[in-house]
Amino acid sequence: MISQGLIQSILERYALPRDAIHGVSHWARVMENGRHISQVTGANIRVVEFFSIFHDSQRINEGFDDGHGRRGAELARELRGVEYELPDEEFALLIHACELHTEGHLDGDITVQTCWDADRLDLGRVGIVPRKERLCTEGAKDSSFLRWAIERSEKVFVPTFVSTEWGVRLR
Repeated sequence: MISQGLIQSILERYALPRDAIHGVSHWARVMENGRHISQVTGANIRVVEFFSIFHDSQRINEGFDDGHGRRGAELARELRGVEYELPDEEFALLIHACELHTEGHLDGDITVQTCWDADRLDLGRVGIVPRKERLCTEGAKDSSFLRWAIERSEKVFVPTFVSTEWGVRLR
């Protein structure tokens, strides 16, 4: 489970508004997408959940932001052992997923693929409809789940756990 303390530590270092396109509600939808896909793929859910909060946490703008995945991975390194724990093998997957999440790769470890798909399924918030051929996993390609994820993304849906578990108020 992602703690309020970890979220607050990330937000203290987050350069954009909490309600930014790549902000807290995006992180939460990526987490929910990842949870669903993990049920199909068997991905490591802890890695997927940590990916969701770190991958875009160090963006400095909402447009092209080269290096933001590497900066997010660096923040994950900084906060490990302080705000959260993750075994070395899982941590290596988290770093890899964050660093390469914008590169468009389709193959690799199933947990990393699950992370990437969870993020790609939230492209509707910026007017991009995810294409099945650009997704890695069968869980993400499921037509009914794909429609569900796109609809939530387009509406910029805010999952309730953002306020109840993370303690973040957006509106």
